Amino acid sequence: MKVEYHRHYSGHLGREMEFKRYGHGGKPVLFIPCQGGRFFDFENFKMADCWAPWIESGKCTVYSADCIDNETYANTQNHPGYRIWRHECWYHYIVEELVPTIRHLSGLDNGFDQPILVFGASMGAMHAGNLFFRRPDIFDSVFAISGLYDSDIYFPGYMDDVLYRNTPCCYLPNMAPDHPYIRQYNDRKMLFVVGQGAWEDELLASTRRLQAVLESKGIHGQFEYWGFDVNHDWPWWYKMVETYLPQFLG
Repeated sequence: MKVEYHRHYSGHLGREMEFKRYGHGGKPVLFIPCQGGRFFDFENFKMADCWAPWIESGKCTVYSADCIDNETYANTQNHPGYRIWRHECWYHYIVEELVPTIRHLSGLDNGFDQPILVFGASMGAMHAGNLFFRRPDIFDSVFAISGLYDSDIYFPGYMDDVLYRNTPCCYLPNMAPDHPYIRQYNDRKMLFVVGQGAWEDELLASTRRLQAVLESKGIHGQFEYWGFDVNHDWPWWYKMVETYLPQFLG
């Protein structure tokens, strides 16, 4: 497998950011790590091994991003307004700095530009879902495993405009029926998967709320609920990837 390390400066974050690139062509995939994770987690937690058949066959190239969750969602010591503002800086880093880099590198490999599949588990799924719903012009598909699509757990009793636009279960219900994004969502591939075992209770409830919101808006997402023995952990996420990734990459 071809693996490259990249480092570039983010004006939105005011720091150097890192990512890794796995593959040599095919569909560009953006991987978001779990809470507090790093760009190397895709490899260190063996998710790269799970994706290897598709990467090595040239069906996709995965770009593993860095996150700043320890400054934002997970940093409950700071004021919630600052925390979510800092997350919004990370969001703009992704869509305005990392995505153009991905498109450039992917274009060099493939000879043409194409939209990106965004993928993650746990908090990575939360970020993946939000990126997809906010920018369906950039991301034509989302594969989210065991995600949280509400904000109350990390921002209890708090809401402002920035948190609102980063919380799909808040902004999607208020989307106008004729909003152009609704048609775009329905032209794209959405898959949300969650287990019903240990440490999945809040994530399961949030996934069901998201499903109800999408159904109420006429948005056709795919939701899969695994068994009561399926807990919130990597071995189950590997099995979910092996089961569903062919739907995205063949």
